[in-house]
Amino acid sequence: MTLETIVAIYRRRWQIESLFKQIKQNFPLRYFYGESANAIKIQIWVTLIANLLLSVLQSKLSRRWSFSGLATIVRIVLMYYLHLEKFLNQPDADLKIMLAEASESPPQPSLFDCGGLESAKSYAALKFSGQ
Repeated sequence: MTLETIVAIYRRRWQIESLFKQIKQNFPLRYFYGESANAIKIQIWVTLIANLLLSVLQSKLSRRWSFSGLATIVRIVLMYYLHLEKFLNQPDADLKIMLAEASESPPQPSLFDCGGLESAKSYAALKFSGQ
């Protein structure tokens, strides 16, 4: 083998090692959810797909994020309805809006709400009239 071939193989091996390190740091597979070979393969594929999605997201952002920081933020805000790319490019502005919305108390339903009372009366009338 030539020296160039050995260097190319080593670079590819190093990329694979870096990928494994990234996955082990950000997606800890402490235990598997299933015991079958298929369940383990599915969990590994899901981890690889999540890693790929975060890598694509990281490349699209104008603001620089470390991969582990990006993975942490996405894990935290995953269940919120927000434009993720916009939020990650300007987290301070969007965070202020989210905190303001969270500080407002949601409207409290009233026991004597006309809509609810009317629908309850009509249900009771139907139930007791035998229909």
